[in-house]
Amino acid sequence: QVQVVESGGGLVQAGGSLRLSCAASGTIFTMNTMGWYRQAPGKQREFVADITSGKPSYADSVKGRFTNSRGDPKNTVALQMNNMKPEDTAVYYCAASRGVVNCWGQGTQVTVSS
Repeated sequence: QVQVVESGGGLVQAGGSLRLSCAASGTIFTMNTMGWYRQAPGKQREFVADITSGKPSYADSVKGRFTNSRGDPKNTVALQMNNMKPEDTAVYYCAASRGVVNCWGQGTQVTVSS
């Protein structure tokens, strides 16, 4: 059973930076896609960024500010968030997928104060 665990959330002032990390364990296979979604209070969960076969994708709202990268060991990913804005405040979820297997972490809170 694949388990996904995020870390690195916290409180930061507007314009500051945070780095989120995620690791998927419990499988010998490489998860093809690893990425991030977020959910703000009262809003639906939305796509933030992912990376598939080395190719990253980003939501328009974070392009140029966030960088998502795969790490070593395999099945790890990190989201570097720079020039953060109050509207980035949300619970951030890591997602890892391979074929029909799609796993989610429990989420980590990110709060950006103005």
